[in-house]
Amino acid sequence: QVRFVESGGGSVQAGGSLTLSCRTSGFNISFFGMGWYRQAPGKQRELVAGLSNNDTIKYADFVKGRFTISRVSAKNLVRLQMNSLEPEDTAVYYCNAVMSSWRSHWFDSWGQGTQVTVSS
Repeated sequence: QVRFVESGGGSVQAGGSLTLSCRTSGFNISFFGMGWYRQAPGKQRELVAGLSNNDTIKYADFVKGRFTISRVSAKNLVRLQMNSLEPEDTAVYYCNAVMSSWRSHWFDSWGQGTQVTVSS
């Protein structure tokens, strides 16, 4: 059974930093691209960052060099280091395996997500 457990969110002021973690089970992340997504109230879920199984990285335009995605395959763990946070980054953050096109994800199941709230 595929599972995602996200953690590390919180409330910070603009300019602050957070590191999100995603623990996965039920599949080996070494063979999949992994992605961080976010969903703000009233908006669709969107890809924030993706890391392919051959280490190609994709960031959404709004990241602008502020975030870093990484993977610890031995622990089936994916991280997202977020710096210079802005109020517009407020959302629930999720992870999933991402397809090579970056346009879709592999698994229908999602974790509970982790809330990130950035105040101005």
